[in-house]
Amino acid sequence: MTRIGVLALQGDFLEHEAVLRRLNVEPVEVRQPSDLADLDGLIVPGGESTTFCRLMQEYSLHEPLRGLLKAGVPTWGTCAGMIVLARRVSDLPFPTLEALDIEVKRNAYGRQVDSFEADLEVPALGELPYHAVFIRAPVVAEVGSGVEVLAVLPEGDPVIAGGSPVAVRQGNVLATAFHPELTEDTRFHRYFLGIVDAARRRSGAK
Repeated sequence: MTRIGVLALQGDFLEHEAVLRRLNVEPVEVRQPSDLADLDGLIVPGGESTTFCRLMQEYSLHEPLRGLLKAGVPTWGTCAGMIVLARRVSDLPFPTLEALDIEVKRNAYGRQVDSFEADLEVPALGELPYHAVFIRAPVVAEVGSGVEVLAVLPEGDPVIAGGSPVAVRQGNVLATAFHPELTEDTRFHRYFLGIVDAARRRSGAK
């Protein structure tokens, strides 16, 4: 049986768990290093990135999580989770997991546009546009050469970040600046589970 961990230190981990159950996957709440044992994948949910990174230190999770990522375990970060996975982040007092070669700016939209919604073209999910919910989303300012851009924000939505990447993938690491767990569309969760299944097949797992 596939085991997907959800980092449950804070944030909207319950919403991700609910979607996984709808897809017949039983989630594993991760709060301490022992919870990482035998995971096939990990989701880092939305929340507050500074709090996430501080609690990873306090719960001795930072290095075990880095080890999990270095071992190639598929990992997906949403909103604050994208920040936690990013290699370069502006104005963050704690270290990230540095698993994704992107530069992220926190709170870059400003107070006037704390949240918004946008229809995204995501070829990896098919022809139907993906309606994405952004809540104080990070802005991807720079993408490394090994990172695949899965979706960009349409120009003018909002103007400050129109055309910037909002969904990226580097190997087994996936990140979205928005919150797929807050919609009824399960395609991004199914896409991530596809990454997990492919990794399991490569490793010979049953």
